[in-house]
Amino acid sequence: MAYVPTKVLLEEAHKNYYAVGAFNINNLEFLQAILAAAEEARSPVLIETSEGAIKYAGKGDIIAGAQILCDMVRTMAARLQVPVSMHLDHGKDLKYIMAAIKAGYGSVMIDASDKPFEENLSETSYVTQIAHAAGVSVEAELGTLKGIEDNVVSEESILVNPDEAQEFVERTKVDFLAPAIGTSHGAFKFKGEAKLDMQRLQEVKKRTNIPLVLHGASSVPQDWVEIANQYGGTIAGAKGLPLDVLKETISHGINKVNTDTDLRITFIAVIRKVLAEKGGEIDPRKIFSPAIEAVKSVIMERMEALGSCNKV
Repeated sequence: MAYVPTKVLLEEAHKNYYAVGAFNINNLEFLQAILAAAEEARSPVLIETSEGAIKYAGKGDIIAGAQILCDMVRTMAARLQVPVSMHLDHGKDLKYIMAAIKAGYGSVMIDASDKPFEENLSETSYVTQIAHAAGVSVEAELGTLKGIEDNVVSEESILVNPDEAQEFVERTKVDFLAPAIGTSHGAFKFKGEAKLDMQRLQEVKKRTNIPLVLHGASSVPQDWVEIANQYGGTIAGAKGLPLDVLKETISHGINKVNTDTDLRITFIAVIRKVLAEKGGEIDPRKIFSPAIEAVKSVIMERMEALGSCNKV
């Protein structure tokens, strides 16, 4: 089925009460793991890149970086039997958003959630007009998530207002909305029990009736955290969103779930282990291959929780 518009993937999930995993990449190895998992699970999948990933891929050249990443995804997707699309995560700078649209991304996010409501609405409306003219769908965010992830930094969480969500969607014509309901970015999401505002989520879904997105949703698998720390890592105390809580959000209307931290922790844990156990290994392929397989297994477990398996 190859590369398709993001809207096709998420509207199908919206109609059938499941979520599509949106997994961040920075390099070829992460992409290999994600697509291998999608193919084996027979699951639709979204490949996300941040502004930082685009800058990294192009060595500072934004246009080149976006095109390199998109070409890589499209080339590999063409060989698959599952639908794949590409999304710009947390687009804050219009230069990156335009580069992604020009490169052929299936959707872009305009993240002006740190701005006052009317300013967020205005910036989102502007991007939506441009993107829709190019056949690209748009995600926006209301409320803010505490934590740090790539170019996103916030000291506090502000939960979404359902009344504002309805007005925002009606006025901006945005395709997907990420409502802040209590998650946070990074590997240290909760000090105690994970508590999300499910009632608020249900109300936003009812008021907007569009695909909703959950940011800050990584589960931070503790077995991989332990392995990373065993081999020299210092990420003790990392805690994510339990899979049972994630499943509950999907039952209440989440249709796109972002995942980045889980993949990073798993990949680095395996790399640390391999380097420690095989100190004489100098072939990067033999170091990366076990990490790719481990990341693939984490993604497949996640796809099962999202309900996206066997949808193709």
